[in-house]
Amino acid sequence: MRRIVLTALWAACSVGAWAQQDSASAIKSSPVTLTGSIQSDILLPQRDNQIGARESGDFLTNTYADLQLHSQWVEAGARLEYLEHPLPGFENDFAGWGVPNFWVRGTLANTELTLGTFYEQFGSGFILRTYEERSLGIDNSLLGGRLVFRPMRGVTLKALSGKQRRCWSWDTGLVSGADAELAIDEWSQRLQESDTRIGVGASWVNKHEEDEVVYADPTHRYNFPKFVNAWDVRARLNRGAWGVLAEYAQKGQDPSFDNRYSYGDGHVAMLSASYSESGLSLLLQAKRSDNMSFRSQRSRHGSSAFINHLPAFTLDQTYALAALYPYATQLAGGEWAYQAEAAYNFRRRTAIGGKYGMNLKLNYSYVRAINDGWLQWGRETYSQDLDEQLSRRLTKDFKLNFMYMNQRYNKSVVEGEGGMVRSNIFVADGMYQLAPKTKLRAEVQYLATRDDQGDWLFGLMELSLAPHWMITVSDMWNCGDSDMDYHLENTHLHYYQGLVTYNVGSHRIQAGYGRTRAGFNCSGGVCRYVPATRGFTLSYNYNF
Repeated sequence: MRRIVLTALWAACSVGAWAQQDSASAIKSSPVTLTGSIQSDILLPQRDNQIGARESGDFLTNTYADLQLHSQWVEAGARLEYLEHPLPGFENDFAGWGVPNFWVRGTLANTELTLGTFYEQFGSGFILRTYEERSLGIDNSLLGGRLVFRPMRGVTLKALSGKQRRCWSWDTGLVSGADAELAIDEWSQRLQESDTRIGVGASWVNKHEEDEVVYADPTHRYNFPKFVNAWDVRARLNRGAWGVLAEYAQKGQDPSFDNRYSYGDGHVAMLSASYSESGLSLLLQAKRSDNMSFRSQRSRHGSSAFINHLPAFTLDQTYALAALYPYATQLAGGEWAYQAEAAYNFRRRTAIGGKYGMNLKLNYSYVRAINDGWLQWGRETYSQDLDEQLSRRLTKDFKLNFMYMNQRYNKSVVEGEGGMVRSNIFVADGMYQLAPKTKLRAEVQYLATRDDQGDWLFGLMELSLAPHWMITVSDMWNCGDSDMDYHLENTHLHYYQGLVTYNVGSHRIQAGYGRTRAGFNCSGGVCRYVPATRGFTLSYNYNF
C-alpha cells in the first residue's frame, strides 16, 4: 500500500510539473517551486517511579516531513510520518509509519479541485471541521475530493466527499457535504463606503455508515440510521468597530457510544458580539450545545473520528499553572458556555499609562450543564474562571506582566473523577533587556488550592542571546497539601527541565533534560491525556 501511495504521489507531481511546463509554452508563468518542512521530536526515556514515568526502548520519536510542489495552475503535496516508536501518549493509536496525507489541487479560472487528502471547515466548524493538531495526536483529514467554485464576486460554493483518517487507516463512514458563503457587501458600493460587511452562509453535511450489531439488552439490538444529516446557517455583520455573528446548527438522529445510543437530535446555537477601537476591545459570546458529538464512525470514542468541532469558551492559557486544569468541551452531554472579555491600552504619558503605557485585560468564562428547556441551566457548573492580566513597561529595558486567575474546574465532568477543584493562581513575568541582543525573562507562578493535589509553585529563567541561542531552566513543584488523603503520596514532587535552543537560518534545534507531569494537553477545547516522562529530549525543525 505504501509503495502504491508513493508511486501515485510521484506520478501526480510529475503530471503537475508537465502541465505547468506545457502551459508555459503559450503563457508566461512562474516556475515550479518546492517547499516543505521537517519536524522531529525525540525522547530518550528514563524510568522514574516517583512520577510514574517508564523506560520503553532506546529512543522514541514523532517525525514529520511535508513536501509541496507549487505552480500557477497545479499544486501537489504529501506528508511522511514516522512514528514507529512514538512518544508517550501516541503508542496506542499512531505507532507505525507511512504517507497518510497526499493531494493534488488544480485551479482553472474560478474553479478549484482537490483530489487526495484535504482539510476543510464550514462556518465555525459546528458540523464540519477537519484539521491537524500534532501535539494532541489529531489529524482527521478527509480522503476524497473537494470542489470550490466562485461563480461571481462575493459567492463561494463548496462540495466535498471522502473518508476520514483514523491513524493509519480510514474509517468506513463516508462524509459528504456542501457549503455556500455570500459576502453581500461585495455587491454594494454603498456598504463598502460605509465600512459595512454583511455575510450569510449555509452548510449541509451527511454521514453514511453501514449498520452494525450493538445490543440494547440481551434480546434487542439497535436499529442504526445509515444516513445522518446535519445543517448549519449563519450570519455576520461588521460595521466600523462593531461585529456580530449568529450561528445555528442541527444534527439528525445519530445514536453512538458518546450519547449512550440516544435517538435525539443534536443542536447548537451561538451568538457573538465584539467591539474594537481606540485601544479598547470587547467580546461577548454565548453558546448552547446539546448532543453534538458527530463522528464518522459511531463506535469511536476519545479524541478521534470527529467530523465537527465546538470551540471552548475559555481562555487559552500559556502559563504552566494556569493551564494545569484545562477545560474540554462536553459535546455529547451538552453545555451552556459564556465568555466576556475586555482589554484596554492606556496611552503613554498619561496618569495611568505612565511613561510607556499600560495594557489591562479582563476575561470571564462560565460553562454550565443544560436542562431540558432551551433557556434553562442544569445543576452542575463545569468550569468557571476569572482572569486579570496587567502588562506595563516600567523602564526602557524592563517590562513586567501580572496575572491573577480564579478558577473552578469540575474534574469529575471533564476527567471522570476528582470533584470540583477551586484554585487561585498568581503569575509575575518580567523581561529585562541586558544588552541590544541579550534578554533575560523570569516567571514566578503560584497555584493555591486545597483540592486535588494541593498547591503548586513554578519558576522559570530564560536567557535569549539573539539571533541564535536561548537557554531555559524551569521547575514545577507540588509544594502544598491536599484535603484528599489518597493524593498525598504523589505530592511534593519537582518537575524540572533544562533546555538549550539554537536557531540558524530556517533550522531550529533544541536539546534538553527533565521531567514532565502526567496530565491533559488541550487546544481549543479538545484534550488528550499525556503520561509522565523523564529523560533527554531533542527537537529539530526546518522549513524551506
